[in-house]
Amino acid sequence: MTAKKFYITTPLYYVNAKPHIGHAYTNVLCDAFSRFKRFQGQEVFFLTGTDEHGTKIEKIAREQGKEPVDFVDEMVPHFKKMWEVLDIRYDKFIRTTDEEHKKSVTAILQNLVKTGDIYQKTYSGWYCTPCESFWTELQLKEGKCPDCHREVQQLEEKNYFFKLSQHQAWLVKTIQEDKSFIQPEMRRNEILGFLREPLEDLCITRPKARLNWGIPFAPDPEFVVYVWFDALINYVSAIGYPENKTLFDALWPADVHMVGKDILRQHAVYWPIMLKAMGLGRPRTILAHGWWMMSGTKVSKSRGNAVDPLELVRKYSVDAFRYFLMNEVTLGSDGTFSEDLLAERYTTQLANDLGNLWFRYASMLDKYFGGLVPDVAPERLDATELYRRSLCLYEAAAAAVAVFDPRLALDKIFAVITLANQFVENQKPWALAKDPARKPDLELTLAVLGECNAHVACILQAFLPVCAKAMLERMGLPAWMPMVSNENFSKSFLRPGVRITRGEPLFPKLEDLKPQAE
Repeated sequence: MTAKKFYITTPLYYVNAKPHIGHAYTNVLCDAFSRFKRFQGQEVFFLTGTDEHGTKIEKIAREQGKEPVDFVDEMVPHFKKMWEVLDIRYDKFIRTTDEEHKKSVTAILQNLVKTGDIYQKTYSGWYCTPCESFWTELQLKEGKCPDCHREVQQLEEKNYFFKLSQHQAWLVKTIQEDKSFIQPEMRRNEILGFLREPLEDLCITRPKARLNWGIPFAPDPEFVVYVWFDALINYVSAIGYPENKTLFDALWPADVHMVGKDILRQHAVYWPIMLKAMGLGRPRTILAHGWWMMSGTKVSKSRGNAVDPLELVRKYSVDAFRYFLMNEVTLGSDGTFSEDLLAERYTTQLANDLGNLWFRYASMLDKYFGGLVPDVAPERLDATELYRRSLCLYEAAAAAVAVFDPRLALDKIFAVITLANQFVENQKPWALAKDPARKPDLELTLAVLGECNAHVACILQAFLPVCAKAMLERMGLPAWMPMVSNENFSKSFLRPGVRITRGEPLFPKLEDLKPQAE
């Protein structure tokens, strides 16, 4: 039996509008974790995609005079383009309109009807169209939807229901016993708080008379499947369930479901219970990140303050945008976005620290050694703190990624970059170069700086892939350098006599930046 791959997912993004910074944040996080796992020699399966059914989609399509299928076909390329621009290396893009997904949903529902986990009843309650959810009178907040705080309408209709309530005790016990299941802890506590109240069974269909745009509910053609029940199944349909047992067994259970905190309940309550009823194991970790805020308000499509990642990438570069997202907030907390803050981080950390370190090293190597790496004895390298700290970057970054903290990983990396710039100031290579007797010291200084740049570039492959690739190639190293262990990382990378190419600035000064082509 082959070893299980690392399986990570984003939620399926609703295609009622173009993607914004919130979508970009989720995918950048997943991409960084995926790259780091590949960097560690693991096989990875990274899934993303789009959620394309439901009332909102049908309503927007009709308002534009389009058929829903035509509307979603027009919207999906915006998401694929975004991931291409952000250098997101996913393994599969799933759409809920894919035929294989529809077959999986139908097979699962038919089986749940047979096992008695789905039943029909007439229901009266308050319905929120934007959230596509029913609520009881007690669940409303000031007479409005408790999730989006918008108006609701009272509906009475016959529908099919999934027996969510009968597994509540099991779910509470599972969450209490496995503290790694829902992260961070504040979100775990939030779900446990929600589960103190009795769960209502989940309405999983909508009458075709009210909604026609959805997967038909096979046991009863008068109904379509509730959009959330449909969408959640993508995590298993995308990997072959129930037909491709070989692929499914190689990937399930998912290692990480990355979600925004606003859709945590669906993933941490509905989904595990659905899986239990299906006879499948639950995901190992559901990781909920916070929102991006602007002027104290959530950045979102509905609020009309969505931030366009493509415009920011065009102005500042892919790596600058990725760095800002991962470095500006601890995963799980809300972050504050402002373009001024992005520009400041670009200048201080990327241009002045990382970019300047590379430029100083490559320029001095070119000036004093014709661009060739000097030959220095290993024991002399080992005697320097900067060299030793550079070789510790793998362990530091791996420990941070293990607890899903890319900000901490970047802090550790940039601490070494700061130390390297201080090393230059302390060693004063320009002064050493004036004294022929100090040539061995100059060689050591440039050799240590070279190894520092090489190890920084290597570890940055998961976080700033464009910059890392450029640095590695300029140093004559492979454009992709996986490290299956700390032992592989804890050694010199540069061969004496290899020519280093300085190249253009990695992060030009803001005043010199030219917007990238569309």
